Amino acid sequence: MAARVLRRLPRVKPFHRLQVILQHLKMSKQTDSTTEVLLEKRGGAGIITLNRPKALNALNFSMIQQMYSQIKTWEKDPETFLIIIKGPEGKAFCAGGDIRAIADAGKAGSRLIQDFFRAEYSLNNAIATCKKPYVALIDGITMGGGVGVSVHGRFRVATEKTVFAMPETAIGLFPDVGGGYFLPRLSGKMGYFLALTGFRLKGRDVLKAGIATHFVDSEKLPALEKDLIALKSPSTENIADLLNSYHVKSKVDQEKEFVLDEHMEKINRIAIKQCQKNIVLPPFQISHTLNKMSPTSLKITLRQLREGASMSLQEVLRMEYRLSQACLKGHDFYEGVRAVLIDKDQSPRWRPAALEEVSDEFVDNCFKPLGSNDLKL
Repeated sequence: MAARVLRRLPRVKPFHRLQVILQHLKMSKQTDSTTEVLLEKRGGAGIITLNRPKALNALNFSMIQQMYSQIKTWEKDPETFLIIIKGPEGKAFCAGGDIRAIADAGKAGSRLIQDFFRAEYSLNNAIATCKKPYVALIDGITMGGGVGVSVHGRFRVATEKTVFAMPETAIGLFPDVGGGYFLPRLSGKMGYFLALTGFRLKGRDVLKAGIATHFVDSEKLPALEKDLIALKSPSTENIADLLNSYHVKSKVDQEKEFVLDEHMEKINRIAIKQCQKNIVLPPFQISHTLNKMSPTSLKITLRQLREGASMSLQEVLRMEYRLSQACLKGHDFYEGVRAVLIDKDQSPRWRPAALEEVSDEFVDNCFKPLGSNDLKL
């Protein structure tokens, strides 16, 4: 009976069909860094527009540096009352980080593998601690690094075009950018399911999962942005009232059941067992998906979320920096990039190849403090 029930879980597509991950990683040729992210002041609003549409607005080191510096400047500016982040019109808000560049830097022994993650996690923290209301318009693909520059802000507005995922275990990484903080705080063990499988949430489900705070029709975003800019000396309450006024008018999929609702009891039961015994793959459809992921990434991710559940965001980001450096010294990240981006055979050869071959000692070492090289926030 249980097997028949779990087979009806929403389909988690096999690794070789995860085309969105390919887009998440695919990078365009280098463009002028001053146009990759647009920073402007309109009225009392600071507006960040991610502007690499050919790369699905994926974040590179220069963009992260510019965003961090500008957010800090606007935070101190008495004439800036809120910050809005968005993508250009298109199919993506932000599909993640410049994974290809990081892999190339790691192979070359470049400092970018330290500098990129330090800067990215510092930006995530700056968004979370920003004293000005921060509104993320997550219209379209929102994955990995794109989640990091949205989920930690006060307001996250999803649309019917939003596609959320943390697909890092499929490329030998882990759900970083504070994933160890926000994922275990989702309802039940939903965050564990999303982290381990890379399952995609779409449209209103992003709101129902607790990742977005509001849902607005995509075509209404320009009007919403205009109204946000027009607010005079807005408070957090004024902004919330305006967002709520748009939210209640949206009827798209309003009556649709949350995609994971009928499966949460099973997900919770399986995830609790994983937390108690480390990862023991269930003999059902979820197992087929997990078998495609890096065994090392799965074990790291499970412990990351378990520990992150009782940590502050700052503690999680320090932990994740340690994990990023461990992954960049290992094999699976480069193999995942090869399989998805370079050769595109979608058949990574993980090392170790099985969960039972990933020792507790190895995982322990990934979490060890880095002394003077630890992330400072």
